[in-house]
Amino acid sequence: MNRRGIALAALLLAAAGAQAQDLLIRNATVHTATERGTLQGADVLVRNGRIAAVDSGLDAGGATVVDAEGRPVTPALFGGITGIGIEEVSGESATTDGTLALGANAHEMTVRPEFDVTLAWNPDSLLLPVARVEGIGFTLLSAGTGAGGSIVGGQGAVMRLDGGDQPAGPKLLFVDLGSRAANLSGGSRAAQWMLLDQLVDEARGRIAADARVALLTPAGRATLQRHLGGDRPLVVAVERAADIRQLLRWSKKQGVRVAVRGGSEAWRVAGELAAAKVPVFVDPLDNLPGDFDRIHASLRNAALLRAAGVEVGFTQAGDSSHNARKLRQLAGNAVAHGLSWEDALAGLTRVPARVFGVDGEIGAIAPGLRADLVLWDGDPLDVASLAHRVWFDGRAVDMRSRQTELRDRYLRAEPDAARGELPRAWPAAGGR
Repeated sequence: MNRRGIALAALLLAAAGAQAQDLLIRNATVHTATERGTLQGADVLVRNGRIAAVDSGLDAGGATVVDAEGRPVTPALFGGITGIGIEEVSGESATTDGTLALGANAHEMTVRPEFDVTLAWNPDSLLLPVARVEGIGFTLLSAGTGAGGSIVGGQGAVMRLDGGDQPAGPKLLFVDLGSRAANLSGGSRAAQWMLLDQLVDEARGRIAADARVALLTPAGRATLQRHLGGDRPLVVAVERAADIRQLLRWSKKQGVRVAVRGGSEAWRVAGELAAAKVPVFVDPLDNLPGDFDRIHASLRNAALLRAAGVEVGFTQAGDSSHNARKLRQLAGNAVAHGLSWEDALAGLTRVPARVFGVDGEIGAIAPGLRADLVLWDGDPLDVASLAHRVWFDGRAVDMRSRQTELRDRYLRAEPDAARGELPRAWPAAGGR
């Protein structure tokens, strides 16, 4: 090997060493989010960025040792279905990339399932460190709908908040149903099923691509066909119990897997959801009849669904991208209204990882998985607790964000010039 080859090999080895971390977290309360449950006084050994063992009395063997002093360790948590990384300031359209609207208005619907929001992912978004210093490790990037779009929002995927620029799992297709999407379907929710049936017929070749009524581009047909294959769910935003029942009938007729997002009234059809093995991602604070699709919203939604055998995960309505850190508090509210603590943790870890196709990589503490871990100073589902340390692939995260830097800037009496900190206020004119 020539000198250039040797130098290149050395650089590659150095890069691999920078990525692969060896770590031993000793004497922790390890919430594995697996069938092993919670292990008291256990160790977590990380080799080359992945979990090598979870047991007591493990040999560090040269790994960096962190004494947890009995505190809780969990997998890095799910931040919900959000626009983190594709939405910087929700009120500034130039910084939001999650919605496609090629038509002029709701009467000029354009159906483009090939729209893929992961292509707009910004790993340098200021929202990433805000979420990850609070123990959030991954999110499902959502493709939204709006006037000039259609009830089919487009594709998203799970993104880890480690600063990488590639999806962590398969692409997933988003669909909106119910009253909030009625303006995208001729003013009637009944038309949504008509449109969905037609789209399936087009994707499966029962309607010719050049037919006058065709809605899909060639790329759209190919994309939708992939998502109808049954190996990944359509992520369907739907609230009303009657609409959920219709979704279950439609998915069975078409042989399509679905996962429910929202499901404010899902508890009313919990048995049917369980029988169909359809997971539901709920907002545990959704308990008011905010519209006619949520008349029967209940704080016990998650508990009643899980009691019936439904897999329950969590997401939140409203400004979910900027408030992803609050999702663990919402899971704690579900516990306060009857959900077991273990099921609440699963809804922030194992359940979203499995449903969205990344359970072979993240979502639990088990040998072979990525070492995306959080050491907490108290109960992770208690709003008063904080993430003490966070690791991605065993690499410690800098526990700073724009918000912590602003806090520190204005709490400190004088700026630290050695760290390049700005003054609290610029001097008055002429006083420089």
